Order: sequence, then C-alpha cells, then structure tokens
Amino acid sequence: MKMTKTLSLAAGLAVALAFTACSDQDDTKAPTAESKKPAVAQEQPAAPQAPVMAQASDSALTGTVVDTFDGGGYTYIQLDTGTETKWTAIGQAPVTVGEQVSLKPGPVMRDFHSRTLDRTFPEIIFSSGLIGADEAAASTSFGGALQGEGMGMMSPMAGLEQASGGSATAVAPLQEVAIEKVEGENGYTIEEIFTQAADLSGKKVKIRGKAVKVSANIMGKNWIHLQDGTGNPANNSHDLVITSADMPETNSIIVIEGVIATDKDFGAGYKYNVILEEAVVSN
Repeated sequence: MKMTKTLSLAAGLAVALAFTACSDQDDTKAPTAESKKPAVAQEQPAAPQAPVMAQASDSALTGTVVDTFDGGGYTYIQLDTGTETKWTAIGQAPVTVGEQVSLKPGPVMRDFHSRTLDRTFPEIIFSSGLIGADEAAASTSFGGALQGEGMGMMSPMAGLEQASGGSATAVAPLQEVAIEKVEGENGYTIEEIFTQAADLSGKKVKIRGKAVKVSANIMGKNWIHLQDGTGNPANNSHDLVITSADMPETNSIIVIEGVIATDKDFGAGYKYNVILEEAVVSN
C-alpha cells in the first residue's frame, strides 16, 4: 500500500511538472501585454515652416557686420546695431566683417528657410540693399537670389504687392460694378476718397463696395481691394486698398469703416498715396 501511494504521488508530481512546462511554453508563445500594444510610429522631423511676413521695417538699419556669407545669390549679414543683433539679407554684394554698413528698410520674415544653406532663420530682414549702393545692380542680384532660394521670381514683399494696391502692378483690375454710396455724413465713394484724401487723412470714413480681392494674413493683416464703380482706372483711383482684421468673402458687397492714411510707406519702395486702415466690416 505504501509503495502504491508513493507511485501515485510520483505520478502526480510528474503530471504537475509536465503541465507547468507546457504552461511555460505557452506563455513564451502567447503575445504579452506589451506586444499587443500598437507599434508607436517614430517621430518624423517637422517640415520647415512656411515663412511668415511679420511686418516691414520702417527705418534704415545701421551697425557693424559681425558675420556675413553668400548663398543662393544673397549676402547674409549679421548686424550689430549697438542694442541688438539682427540677421539681414540683401542681393549679393561685397561686405566684410567689422565693416560699418547702413541697409535700406525691408520686410521682416519669420521662420524663413534657405534651401541653399539648409538653414532656418527665426527672423530675418530682407533689405532692398546697401544705402549708397548701385540701385540697378542690387535689384538684379536680389531677383536672382529669390530663384535660388526656391521662391521663384517673387520677392518677400510679393504677397503684399499682390494684395495691397497703390502702384500699377498691385492695383486690382477694374470690375464693372455700380454700387450705391453708403448713407451718412462720413459716407464716401471711392472716387471721393481719392480726390479728398488730403482733407480726409486721419479721419474715419465709411464706404460701400465690392471686395474684388482679399488676401489673408500679410504682415498680420487682411488686405482688401474695394471697388464701387467710381474712380478712374487711368490713375488707379478706382481701387481702394484696405487693411483689416476682418475677412470678407471675395466678390461680396460690404460696408466698411476705417481711418484714411495718406503717403503710407511700408518700406522696400512700397508706398501708398491713399489707404484705409483699422477697417471694420459692418455688414
């Protein structure tokens, strides 16, 4: 009897060990909780941000060149103004470290990525050239530089040029519209705005017209071309340029109120005889 119990115990132990071994093998094959988790995709490096035009510098930059190099047809200049250090770019020109230079105003670009240098500048000013330098040479080299940086023939001010009006290349084409003048003592037609601009400068006016072109977020503003059927396309007085935080739909008829500014200079040669600023769409 004692022998029988011993054999039974041994057999039971063998079965238990065999079961444990099988269980261990199954655990090895079965997916773990970790393995059941979906694979985490590796983080991809972010693509360079599109450059954003922040504003236009309104005065010349003067300082000492602390670093400079050429690339893509540009001359990049790190300029110490005495109070801060700024990155600037001009059409390729001879500049040396330690030299005192004065640069013309120009648009400020943020997150500008240079293809040629494979480098992103958090902020850089695109000056239209050295003060006193040959204007034609600077303009020519600057245009070529833009092609080299993958920006086609557009300048950093191209978005503003297309949006804002004030010169023959920027004014929206005449549209055949005939829109009734808005009522009220500060209501004007576009033709009246242009002919009375000197007297209206700094004053708030209201106009009804068609938003024939709208461009968003240039220098932190939306740019609107308004026409009402008045004015003379021969002198570009048919198309009023407006800056606003509002964003009307293109081709919509709107009433807009804002402050008239005259002889507005955004730098880089972009000057506007008449422009409506701080405008609010009221309908």
